[in-house]
Amino acid sequence: MNDWNIQSRASACEACAQPFADRQVLHTLLFDEHAENLRRMDVCEACWQSQFSEGARERKGFISHWQSIYEAPAPVADAIQRDTAETLLRKLIEQNDPRYAPAGYILAVMLERKRVLKVKEEVVRDGKRVFVYEQPGTGDVFTIADPALRLDQLEEVQRDVAALLEHGLNPPAPAVENPAPVAEQTPAVEASEGTTPV
Repeated sequence: MNDWNIQSRASACEACAQPFADRQVLHTLLFDEHAENLRRMDVCEACWQSQFSEGARERKGFISHWQSIYEAPAPVADAIQRDTAETLLRKLIEQNDPRYAPAGYILAVMLERKRVLKVKEEVVRDGKRVFVYEQPGTGDVFTIADPALRLDQLEEVQRDVAALLEHGLNPPAPAVENPAPVAEQTPAVEASEGTTPV
């Protein structure tokens, strides 16, 4: 199982394929289909009422359901130079590198405390606690496993998070001092035309 996953809110109902309108009510269902990841399904109010409201919880793999308001995507803005906690978390999730799992977990908790992310569900999979977060503005869903950090590990992880926020995932290479130039060596005896060097 991937401990990291982002699933964006759909721009259309998965049942009837009608595009969502700005400020339209929609329903999100989350399923564990015993694949690598949890599966998200976004449906309109009409499809929820006609197909999912009765018996959704009894469907195979059902984990959670919530209702939200669709917000049309804002125009794409210029990329910022320094990573924010949310953009950094997204980059860490995309990389899916286990060495960043503790930093990703701390970033998610920070964003939850700042009310940028909301916990929608907490599940246990393969003996690990997994938190399902939603970013209310975009509707993106993040699944992040609890790395079960010990108290003696927190300080180091906090330093890692601070360094990642300051320098990003690809920090500039440390400057290497130029070594002293090597002087060209000239032969002690130069050969003249028509003579053989000794």
